[in-house]
Amino acid sequence: MRGVRAAMGCVVVALGLAGCMQTTYPVASTPRSDLDAMTYGEPQPSYSSYPTASADSGGAVAALRASLANSPRNTYAAATPAAYAYTAAASAHDAPYHLDAGDRLRVVVYGQEGLTNTYAIDAGGSITMPLIGAVAARGKTPAGLAADISARLRNGYIREPSVAVEVETYRPFFILGEVAAPGQYPYVPNMSVESAVAIAGGFSPRAKRDSVTLTHSASRTIVPLGTPIGPGDTILVGERWF
Repeated sequence: MRGVRAAMGCVVVALGLAGCMQTTYPVASTPRSDLDAMTYGEPQPSYSSYPTASADSGGAVAALRASLANSPRNTYAAATPAAYAYTAAASAHDAPYHLDAGDRLRVVVYGQEGLTNTYAIDAGGSITMPLIGAVAARGKTPAGLAADISARLRNGYIREPSVAVEVETYRPFFILGEVAAPGQYPYVPNMSVESAVAIAGGFSPRAKRDSVTLTHSASRTIVPLGTPIGPGDTILVGERWF
């Protein structure tokens, strides 16, 4: 009888130990909760070192995990401020400068004082130089025009010409509408709509001050005052209605 009681005691102790081994306890391994981690998508720490609930164990956390997994939350990650007009206008002036009528150029032909001079691009988009006559400049960059002049001089005039072209004076910009003194003004590099308005005497009392219409080449866009402008651009300041 004593042996039977001893055997039963061992069985009870073994069952108790087995129950304790299967019991899970809270582990403070990360300062963020499981819900925060699932909501904000942060990497989860490894839980392989201690037991966790199975995926099909049910409960509020499992339901929330399934809901977040099926929600299209990633579609909002690429949302950006809608400043498209300003970005487009700014990037347009980051491109190489293209010459047009009204620009005054300093053309230097090294070793040739008779050819080195300041030339204005006429209404036809050309400059006229000694020896080679009219050279088309409209739409070209200063470097491209220098290459064309070199090619023309090399064709029977100078054996190895070295030519440099730089813009001495840019063609003017135009500002119209509700400003104190609308008209055309000399362009200065790195100008913005706001500085152009200041040059034109500032806004009139009826001016719409938060945005203006900017015409650059063939495009017309409503832009904020900080937008950069280029030579030949036209700024139209509208009238407010209240």
